[in-house]
Amino acid sequence: MPLLFDTCAAMWVVEGEPMKAAALGSIDESWRRSEFIFVSPITGWEIGLLAMKGRFRSRYSPQRWLEVLLEQPQIRIAELPAHVLLQSCFLPGAPPREPSDRIVAATAREYGFTVVTRDRELLDYGREGHLSVLEC
Repeated sequence: MPLLFDTCAAMWVVEGEPMKAAALGSIDESWRRSEFIFVSPITGWEIGLLAMKGRFRSRYSPQRWLEVLLEQPQIRIAELPAHVLLQSCFLPGAPPREPSDRIVAATAREYGFTVVTRDRELLDYGREGHLSVLEC
């Protein structure tokens, strides 16, 4: 199943932060198989919000950070058509409250991605059986 990084996972990859062994193993396996790893377009928006609030912590500017992420040869931006945005409003069960997390969940469900995350609400949603998740 292809991987979808949430914003925190994407930040850890760019910044070289440690991740759990299972997540690293799945990422390595994807790279070894020359499979793309996806990032939601909402990640760019979230990075911008963090920077606007003074909470973006990186050695890069937000614009350069996004460039560095997308320069990784196997990282691709996931499609985000209007119907996926609509689906994010009607997710089954008890989906995350944060709109960006709902969009990540809807994207993963639409395309069969496993979400790589440490976000507690996304992990709980996965435990409910509505989403494939991998804790990083």
